[in-house]
Amino acid sequence: MKTIFILGSQVDKEFTQKMVDGLTKWGVETEVIVASAHKVPRKVADIVESYNSVEDVVFVGVAGRSNALSGVIAANSVHPVFACPPFQDKVDMMVNLNSSLMMPGDTPVMTVIDPANLILSVVKIFAEKNTELRKKVWARIEEIRASFG
Repeated sequence: MKTIFILGSQVDKEFTQKMVDGLTKWGVETEVIVASAHKVPRKVADIVESYNSVEDVVFVGVAGRSNALSGVIAANSVHPVFACPPFQDKVDMMVNLNSSLMMPGDTPVMTVIDPANLILSVVKIFAEKNTELRKKVWARIEEIRASFG
């Protein structure tokens, strides 16, 4: 189980670290790579293609403004791809959200704007094949239910 974060810029590292920390708590290995789809698209494609023969991988594209990154990842990957765009304010959020949702055909990207939901979404994908992780997910669901009385 490994989640590969590809960041469009070094400035996205702080935002990404929260997700890395969350996945680590669930026992999911992570790797963070900075590679812009606009500036080094061949590098992005090469990185993604190097994981196509590896099992149990999920990609997360972290890019703001014009999110071509997640689309390039999805176009070259056999694995699930998420976009989790960072944003500074509501205007920035709308730009990032729209660019993450508007992917061309045959480039399926699941966009999640809340890093906590991204963590749990990735964990649930891995839990499909991992019984122990599935038990932990179920325990988390029960914990949430109990918190509501």
